[in-house]
Amino acid sequence: MSSFTKAKGFVSKSLKLSFRPDIQLTPDDVAAAREYIVKYWPKMERYHPKDDESLLGVPKPYLVPSYSAKIGFDYNELYYWDSYFMVQGMLDKEHQELVSGILENLMALFERFKVVPNASRTYLTGRSQPPFLTTFIFDVYQAYDPGEAWLKKSIAIAKKEYESVWMGVKKPNERMVYEGLSRYYDINYLHDLAEAESGWDMTPRFERKALNYLPVDLNALLFKYEKDFARAAKIFGETREAAKWEDAAEQRRIIMNKLMWDKNKGLYYDYNFVKQKRGSVSSLAGFFPMWAGMVDDKQAAALVKAVRRFENKGGLATTDALPLGQFVLGSMPTQWAYPNGWAPLQYIVIKALERYGYHADARRLAMKWLKTNLAWFNEHKVFLEKYNVVSPEKPPLKGVYPSQTGFGWTNAVFERLCQDYVDRPQ
Repeated sequence: MSSFTKAKGFVSKSLKLSFRPDIQLTPDDVAAAREYIVKYWPKMERYHPKDDESLLGVPKPYLVPSYSAKIGFDYNELYYWDSYFMVQGMLDKEHQELVSGILENLMALFERFKVVPNASRTYLTGRSQPPFLTTFIFDVYQAYDPGEAWLKKSIAIAKKEYESVWMGVKKPNERMVYEGLSRYYDINYLHDLAEAESGWDMTPRFERKALNYLPVDLNALLFKYEKDFARAAKIFGETREAAKWEDAAEQRRIIMNKLMWDKNKGLYYDYNFVKQKRGSVSSLAGFFPMWAGMVDDKQAAALVKAVRRFENKGGLATTDALPLGQFVLGSMPTQWAYPNGWAPLQYIVIKALERYGYHADARRLAMKWLKTNLAWFNEHKVFLEKYNVVSPEKPPLKGVYPSQTGFGWTNAVFERLCQDYVDRPQ
């Protein structure tokens, strides 16, 4: 039987995909989709070693979020947090040069501009994106063993990013603003552009006033930096340095629990430091502390219960189902909200559950998300930037830019979840 015939058989069979949580996917079910992903990566690879008008030069090849020949809106630039998620499906020897090179590009951008910019464009250097640099560094360190000298140099760059960008107290990095916690920011000091730094452009989380909020995801990521700095110091045999970073992480954990943890709802919330109260929007950002390892067992159990508020037929909605009126914030569409689900957030929650031993819950959510991606692929032959997890057969709600197909982090998370949950059955 030819591979084409196999693929046709796969599609006709899988159009009847069951969303029942007890029915697992098999390697055959996902074979055609994974083959599509492998063939799609070369379309997204770019190499721009020199500046070209607004496009900044970086030393190594990289991946753009998506590619389409059919629309005017297209990417040629390297994005910060997209890059982290796009490599999650390719942490293997075959992709070592590409993965390591993408990380090298991010660090080179920091060394040149004193910020890892939103993306490699001159006009996007006034803000960053959710900081995954230390996590990326340790992924590469564990996957490829580049040695302690490499780790020391890379962690030194991450420390500079942490201190100058995320813990900055004045322009161009006025982010640490309240009780040692930080906010998203943009050099133009505009709420909507600070919201763009969050990567959640746009979302109801910040009520169009992002500069007023201490985001729970950002501060959990900075807790992760502090723990990673402690981890690196232990590898280097620097006991006193490790203790300093452990203390910083513990202090952040205490303050975040005081300001952001809602014991009654069993979830973390963004904190409006101007009004000195928690935000009202329940979102998947509330699971970043669990992913980062900063919650105790009691909080973890509460967060597992809270998962159900976001869980739908096709996976996790970005926010819970708030009344429609709460989403009409000015004229800006809020695509980072119910009923849309996004690959990086599914991945964060699944990894959070795994970290605390909730393996059955992690597998259930992974299967839901894989089936949502797969059902759309079988019908339309593409992967999407985001999905409608409430009604997976319907398109997602649109945002401030055209909906994209392709799509880098969707493809990568699909592949990674296949590796973790389909290739390794229960």
